[in-house]
Amino acid sequence: MGSKHRLCNREEVVIPCASDSDSESVDLQLSNLEDIKKGPSSLELTVLDSDISDIFGLPKESLTDSFRHLTHQGPLSETTVEKLIGSIQEFFNGELKSELEKLTFLRSLSSLSRTLPYDETTESFIHSYIADIVHILNMLVEEEPLHSLFSPVRQEVFVTITDLSYQHVHLLFGSEDRDDLFSLITKSIIALPSIKTLTQLQEVMPSGSYDSECLYRQTFQAFCEMLQSLVVKDPHLENLDTILKHMDPWLQSVKDHERERATTSMAQVLKCLSRHLDLKLPLRFQRLGHLVALMAILCGDPLKELAKEAAEGTHYLLHITLRLKYITQDKKNHQSLRRAMKKCQELLDLYSIKQFYNCPFKIAQVFEVFLNSNELCQFVMTTLDGLKNLKHPYTQQSAGELLITLVKYAESRFEKVPEIIGAICARLSLITHPRVRQQVINTVSLFLSRPKYTDTVISHLLCHPVPYDRCLAELWRTLEVELPSTTWILWRLMRKLQKCHNVPTQEKMAYVAVAVTDALYEVFVGNRLRAATFRLFPQLLMTLLVQIHHSIGLTMSDVAIPSGLYTEQEMPSKVSTITPLCFAIQATKALLFRTLCWQEFHIMEKNKGWTLLAGKASHLQGVSLLANALLEKNHLIAHKVIYLLVPLLNKGNDKHKLTSAGFFVELLQSPVARRLPSIYSVDRLKDWLQHGNNLFRILALRGLRYLVKHQKMREDIKKLLPTILDLLCETDEKIVLLAIQILLQLVRTIDFTTLTAMMRTLYSLFDDVRPDVQHFSMTLFGAAIKSVKYTDKKKVENQVLDSLIPLLLYSQDENDAVAEASRRVLTICSQFLKWRLPHEVYCKGPWYINPSEVGTICKFFGKKLTGKVNILAQTMMFSRNAKLPIRRAAVLCIGLFSKYVDHSKLRMKSTDWIEDDLKDLLNDPEPSMRIVASQALFRVQMVGAEPDPRQTFFRLWKLMGCLPT
Repeated sequence: MGSKHRLCNREEVVIPCASDSDSESVDLQLSNLEDIKKGPSSLELTVLDSDISDIFGLPKESLTDSFRHLTHQGPLSETTVEKLIGSIQEFFNGELKSELEKLTFLRSLSSLSRTLPYDETTESFIHSYIADIVHILNMLVEEEPLHSLFSPVRQEVFVTITDLSYQHVHLLFGSEDRDDLFSLITKSIIALPSIKTLTQLQEVMPSGSYDSECLYRQTFQAFCEMLQSLVVKDPHLENLDTILKHMDPWLQSVKDHERERATTSMAQVLKCLSRHLDLKLPLRFQRLGHLVALMAILCGDPLKELAKEAAEGTHYLLHITLRLKYITQDKKNHQSLRRAMKKCQELLDLYSIKQFYNCPFKIAQVFEVFLNSNELCQFVMTTLDGLKNLKHPYTQQSAGELLITLVKYAESRFEKVPEIIGAICARLSLITHPRVRQQVINTVSLFLSRPKYTDTVISHLLCHPVPYDRCLAELWRTLEVELPSTTWILWRLMRKLQKCHNVPTQEKMAYVAVAVTDALYEVFVGNRLRAATFRLFPQLLMTLLVQIHHSIGLTMSDVAIPSGLYTEQEMPSKVSTITPLCFAIQATKALLFRTLCWQEFHIMEKNKGWTLLAGKASHLQGVSLLANALLEKNHLIAHKVIYLLVPLLNKGNDKHKLTSAGFFVELLQSPVARRLPSIYSVDRLKDWLQHGNNLFRILALRGLRYLVKHQKMREDIKKLLPTILDLLCETDEKIVLLAIQILLQLVRTIDFTTLTAMMRTLYSLFDDVRPDVQHFSMTLFGAAIKSVKYTDKKKVENQVLDSLIPLLLYSQDENDAVAEASRRVLTICSQFLKWRLPHEVYCKGPWYINPSEVGTICKFFGKKLTGKVNILAQTMMFSRNAKLPIRRAAVLCIGLFSKYVDHSKLRMKSTDWIEDDLKDLLNDPEPSMRIVASQALFRVQMVGAEPDPRQTFFRLWKLMGCLPT
């Protein structure tokens, strides 16, 4: 470039923004490509390098054709060279203060560079002083103001670097200082204010004789030519890599004029490179995917001129990509490139060329054919950065379309999916446009729906703090997945949680269990996987119930949280405000609500079911409530659950088994239970009866209680009678009561020997401190009496007689149910004995209120039992009963019974043992007890003090002289 072209005054405005054919470069090249596309055999390639150029209509230019200005002058004389070297050395030793001195230095250096091909002195000089030259150029650029352009110094710096580059002297590569210089000069031109601002500034601050607009255009053109000079001979593309590194931030600038300058510069570089491409291995350019993404995004820029420049650059980049792929292609696998070229042609056939280069997602669709997995990952990462950095909604939208298209068409070739998902999660909060946010989320959905990546994506999404922030919650809620894939995704998510339940109970809960639970909650709330949620409802429900059981009593301190997941500031608040149980409960509630189980939800809420589920002691009660609600309101789903649970009952740890067993047992009430083979029903319950954990034994008894209603299962259950009878002696009240309830249903079928043994055990439970055990043991005792066959009645008569006094006394129990059961069984006993009880027995009031009624009752039983039962001894046993009403009734009866016993036998045995016990009761803390005891003591003493009737008779006879002396 001669000096007359470098500078222009205000009267002579020359705008050399492009080379000879640049003004029509885009249209020309696009038309060429369209012409080629029209040819029927345009892409019948032999995979030769020259063919690729022909396909895209790109002429091969020689260096002399492109850069004729380098050789328009003849060789310099030796004297001139020496003068130039001397002049330059003087500048090294002095200071460049004036603009003239700066320009003189730069032009001298530029002129000297032309002698490098034939002058060894010049070559030696320049190579010896490269560090000094770089330093001075750096200083010159730093002195130029960034807010204005009044001097051609920048332009001359670019020209000088260009001239040296053509002579293979690179001032911008090879060291940290040179790299800094590259960064500085790039900023010095790209970061200038817009042309409009520069023009306005010149009007306000006139300076010099240069037209600002003209000077800017020439300076910018010099900068572009400088960049082109770096890639004219760049066989390994290492210079392109460096250029991209420095242009990268400007291509993504939020300022339109900066982004436009960077795009134009890059388009010129790609155009030059495509025309002078002479690749050799090894290639140093490793960021093809990144560059393709940048250019594609810019093709959708709202600035039309910028988008046009980007489209031109993308056109040349496609040519470069094909050449690059050809040279790096395994020679044994030409067919792969041939197929890629064919697919590229097919895609281009679908679009007009201008439409193609103005549509980012179509660009992605074509380029993905040639990009390898690493380049695809770069493409995605760059697109995500574009979504974050580009503020204009239209540009964000273009980037979003670009992203979703690339993943859709190239999903099988990605290798760095976790990094991509991580980048999406990190940038999601920065994407403001709703439609673009959904496009990004759809990208995650695409990866999720491919079985190859499902587990990888899920694992990465779960490695975030819970509760999920707004963006991650939105991601889970708005997953957009094709219907066939929804079940797969939800199932894999559920399996993550199930695997945590299959391992032995750990010291700390796995963090993934809490994360999956929160993810499931968000999925249910979003309801995008609705069909899959209905389909997997039984499995999801049981998995969440098991998770609730595991979470009871835990805080986040009891969870194995990965290091670095929470900040030190977040951790204390998270630990104190959230618990794993909260996540499990809310996920279960959301599941019921979203699957239309509203009545079941209401039953749980009305009966405090959620509180029961969350309680350590009441968890199984909550499970039972939900199972019964489901069985009542949605029996079809309940039937599915029962079959699902069969294989799960022996899997997982104890908490998993317990919750599954609790639900399974309640569903045995269903008629479907009859169809279950014995091995899955009665046999399994039999095993649980022998379990060391009482909860399993309770569940086994509940299950047997339900199954015994089915006639065909009774015979199998009857085989368990010895075990069930042994359970009547258990200390756990629930076990005893359930055993009694089962026996009540089987009592009519029990053989006589077993029946009598059972009656003896039940008799011992009459005075049990547990009211319900008392009540039901009496009830079963009465049922047993009624089931005795006529031929066996005499054999159990004594057992019945022995039970009468206890039953009579317990009719005064403070517990109404026990008292009522006693009276009812007394009636059964009297019928068995063919007695007719006095109606006073059925009076519900305390005996001490109506002494006459008590007298009638005691007279009846005293006469009936005399000689059959030692009623005084039996009654005295209850005088020490812990319950006041029983103790008082017993003492009251002792005094009255004493009237009806054989007095001679009583005196013979002495009443001292009765009197001693009654005397002790005179010190009872209860006043009424002391009064009743004193009355009874008096009656007993009276019986003991009465003379023998026979001695009285003989004494009277003697007094009357009736007996001989």
